Amino acid sequence: MTNQSQYEKYEKEEKSRDQDEKEEEKEEEKQHEKQQPEKRWEEKWQRDPIGTLTWPLILIWVGVVLLLENLGLLIDLGTLGRVETGSLIFAGAGVIVLAMVVVRYLMPEHRRSLTGNIILGFVLLGVGLGDILGWEIVWAIVIIAIGVSILLGGMLRRR
Repeated sequence: MTNQSQYEKYEKEEKSRDQDEKEEEKEEEKQHEKQQPEKRWEEKWQRDPIGTLTWPLILIWVGVVLLLENLGLLIDLGTLGRVETGSLIFAGAGVIVLAMVVVRYLMPEHRRSLTGNIILGFVLLGVGLGDILGWEIVWAIVIIAIGVSILLGGMLRRR
């Protein structure tokens, strides 16, 4: 065998070893990623404290309304006493979601896409107010509010 062919053979073997090493490294990285533990609650809280608060606040609201209803205290609240418990729960949940949207908007470090939360908040609020104001009025207002929020979101994002 000539020196040239030995050199070419050596280069091919070297390339093959390099490729094998790269594949092994990739496999090790995949294994390492799989072994990383789930993010702890504290890490999630630090990353998104507003999102972490939204659903517990809604659950607390539901519990408070149900407790007041079961104790008969909603009847003493006048106008609120005539509202069905479910409507009050949905309206309050909608207000909480929309309040979190406002907080996210005012705090740029926690700002994310708000369109889904805006729609959810208005739908929850609409379901809650449907029995009070009438479905025909509420759904028209909800659709208008969603459209305006999407329009404003698009205009503000372009700035």
